[in-house]
Amino acid sequence: MKIYLNIALLCISVSIYAQHVQLNNNESLEFHTKSNYIRCISTEYENDLQKLNPKRASTASFESWMADEINSEQKKYSVENTNVIFTLPVVIHVIHNGDAIGASENISTAKALSQITVLNQDFRRMLGTNGFNSDAVGADIEIEFCMAQRTPGGAATNGINRVDRNIAQWEMKSDVENMKIETQWDPTQYFNIWVVYFTDSNSFPTNTGGLSNVLGYAQFPETTLAGISSNPNAETDGIVLDFRCFGSSEIANGSYFSAYNLGRTATHEVGHSLGLRHIWGDNTSCTVNATDSFKDFCPDTPATTKGNENCLQIYNSCINAAGNDMTENYMDYTNDSCLNLFTNNQKTRMRTVMQNSPRRSSLRTSTVCQSLSNPNFDQLNDVQLYPNPVQNVLYITNSNSFDSYEIFNSMGQQVASAKSVTDNSLQIDVSKYSAGLYFIKIYKDTQSKTQKFIKY
Repeated sequence: MKIYLNIALLCISVSIYAQHVQLNNNESLEFHTKSNYIRCISTEYENDLQKLNPKRASTASFESWMADEINSEQKKYSVENTNVIFTLPVVIHVIHNGDAIGASENISTAKALSQITVLNQDFRRMLGTNGFNSDAVGADIEIEFCMAQRTPGGAATNGINRVDRNIAQWEMKSDVENMKIETQWDPTQYFNIWVVYFTDSNSFPTNTGGLSNVLGYAQFPETTLAGISSNPNAETDGIVLDFRCFGSSEIANGSYFSAYNLGRTATHEVGHSLGLRHIWGDNTSCTVNATDSFKDFCPDTPATTKGNENCLQIYNSCINAAGNDMTENYMDYTNDSCLNLFTNNQKTRMRTVMQNSPRRSSLRTSTVCQSLSNPNFDQLNDVQLYPNPVQNVLYITNSNSFDSYEIFNSMGQQVASAKSVTDNSLQIDVSKYSAGLYFIKIYKDTQSKTQKFIKY
């Protein structure tokens, strides 16, 4: 039988000095003593941020906003479209203590890149990889990840930012938060990932603000709700992971925790950063309603009372609710070898965040993954569509000319195309199109850009 420890809430006053952050210690952790690791503290971290910043959306406000965005018909079409791939440009900040590259927390380039491989396999449900599943509710999230090729200052990079902070192990969450502020790249253009060495010392337990045996945590996305700041805590946005659960031992050599060696901690934390909650909803109730609002707001993940540690057997922690515990879901706490599933409802949440949440939506148009070796990297950077929604004629402009374009409906079917376009301004008659959502994909040399428009 699994044993869970419920650490009581501790509230300690918080203060801010200059731009440095001192987090409170609001902890409500539930973890297995068997593994002795704390899989994730994202929920506790979010509670900290809400107490620290009164302009940050509450959990209830966030879910109300999310429900409105999902239920909006025009946005729902876009969320469920199977033709558009969103790409997150990644910078990996390797925070080390002066060790040589490849030694201890100063992980090798191969280990860093192996994590991006895993993220792409998991989020694309890639056939022939650990990220594939044949579950009826399993989803290709249609989100991909690329390594940044340009720094904020315009210099070339491989997307790995190595920073010597002269600290052997990171013991306190407040210190990590201050480090994030000082090393972060523009979160509207880069998805920031920090790789650190969390302390092994039990002298710094999480219920006192410590990071002993923590694997990782993420910052939840923001809303566009009126009266709530659209940019709170931007300076700490991103995910943080211990270097021993970062990357895949099947792809790259390095130090790994034995049960967390396939890169699924990052998959889990990216899920949080795109709006997903733990599958048990961070409560022990088995009560759900039509929208699953007492749990993780995803009806296609069965009701569960707690995080599971492994998938060695079938678990059913809510015997009166349909379905067994979904131990293979990336948002459970099971070992990396167990995990291989995001559901369709989880896909809807993540793609809704990618289109509507501040900072997440701007990542879709970031050009930092385009190499500086290409002098025309921004040829399609300023494509404009108007009017939108449109009834008769759609106008498309760009500072450069186009080569060709294709138009697809919301089912992914091509409805129009043109080649040998030599102008930088197009007029397309859409008066005979059926009402609904469409996507136009514009090509220039080896580049392409997809934008959506509504026909009414």
